[in-house]
Amino acid sequence: MVNRVLTIPAPAGGASPAVVRPYPDKENTVRGVVLHAPGDIRVEERDDPEIEQPTDAVIRLTAACVCGSDLWPYRGIEPVSRPAPMGHEYVGVVEEVGRDVRTIKPAQFVVGSFFASDNTCEICRSGYQSSCVHRVSVGSIGSQAERARIPLADGTLVATPEMPADDLVPSLLAASDVLGTGWFGAVAAEVRPGKTVAVVGDGAVGLLAVLAARQLGAERVIAMSRNEARQKLALDFGATDIVTERGDNGVARIRELTDGLGAHSVIEAVGTQESMMQAIRSARPGGHVGYVGVAHGVELPGEELFFSHVHLHGGPAPVRRFLPDLINLIWNREINPGPVFDLDLPLDQAAEAYRAMDERRAVKALLRP
Repeated sequence: MVNRVLTIPAPAGGASPAVVRPYPDKENTVRGVVLHAPGDIRVEERDDPEIEQPTDAVIRLTAACVCGSDLWPYRGIEPVSRPAPMGHEYVGVVEEVGRDVRTIKPAQFVVGSFFASDNTCEICRSGYQSSCVHRVSVGSIGSQAERARIPLADGTLVATPEMPADDLVPSLLAASDVLGTGWFGAVAAEVRPGKTVAVVGDGAVGLLAVLAARQLGAERVIAMSRNEARQKLALDFGATDIVTERGDNGVARIRELTDGLGAHSVIEAVGTQESMMQAIRSARPGGHVGYVGVAHGVELPGEELFFSHVHLHGGPAPVRRFLPDLINLIWNREINPGPVFDLDLPLDQAAEAYRAMDERRAVKALLRP
């Protein structure tokens, strides 16, 4: 049993030349982004999502986006064995809910996170919903689409007070992942008022980690970036210093700026061996590293780590933990993470969105179904 409030007609008109329609005879389809092979992004007709479990909701996407982690399979760094739906960041309007959904209602505007969680298990209650014992990866469903099924709706989705103004949509979308992830990076790095924070990585997560650090009271925030446009965004989000050096030179510059000691807190937002070691070595003894870049090939030298006295904490961000507070800050216009989206495209141009981010012509691309 599901509760329906809207009957959505099939899209009017024919497909644009950019849209591949492998199911031309199927009426109940929606457009969605599919990765077929490294570099091969297509917008195709996919099965229209339906309620499968009584705890599901189906939402009509208002906006989705491309994540830096989507670039790993796009670049072939992660294997692509079969066509895969893409996307795990999303905001939209609830159209259907399963019979066991109690708090999420049709017609609400909602923000979700990249792992569906029940928000009731012991792990969720401890604040780590991204490791929920019943978690479901939204990436396996694909939110770069017109509609999406969201499992565990009550524990995953957070409704806004009412339908948001159009200019708030990018910021609310940022809360779905990159803002929540940057915020967790700052929390994991024990950012405190009056402290010095260094941020390794100038992608969307790193830039919003700058914003988070300032919101959490950091006195000094050092953004590490070589890109002029991203440096400007970092300064707009609250960075006090810019460091252009990388690797050992970057570490040396951080120590130079901190009386030879290193930063109190370092946020790692890349996920490579170089970035992780740069983060650890930029922290002072007793300092904290919050690592939120998806790790690829990272191996930590045990002896160096032992003698560093640096705390490490991180992993997939429990975005659901922070969503209510982040939505409130955005709703009241106390923070504005939306400018992290510097490319805004219709869903049909998803291939260009991926190319632009891959080539670093865009920090983050927003897709409008």
